[in-house]
Amino acid sequence: MKSRGPYRRHSTPFKLQLCQDIRNGIIGRRDAQRTYGVWANLIQLWLTQFDRGELNDEEAEARVISGYEAQIAALERKVGLLTMELDLVKKTPCHRSSAAAGNPPSSPVPGLQWRIH
Repeated sequence: MKSRGPYRRHSTPFKLQLCQDIRNGIIGRRDAQRTYGVWANLIQLWLTQFDRGELNDEEAEARVISGYEAQIAALERKVGLLTMELDLVKKTPCHRSSAAAGNPPSSPVPGLQWRIH
């Protein structure tokens, strides 16, 4: 079988319509593979989800929201860490004297380097 190129994401409405068409006998699996350029195992996965009732707009929306919530939580943790680092740098006396002398301050966090603009 020929390569189908880079990975693609398929919308939930597309998956639903394809599964409904296959289950209603409008299109066969092989025809769907050829027509839409979708792997057989991916069609099987969608059909399994469809049969279980897991393939619907609400499910897809819940997965997207869950992903966004995870990204927000990770960014909130990062902001918290950066805020603590900034507070620590502000309280460090060597920061003020070395910056005044033209030397970049050393970071209180190993591996973190400051850039002076």
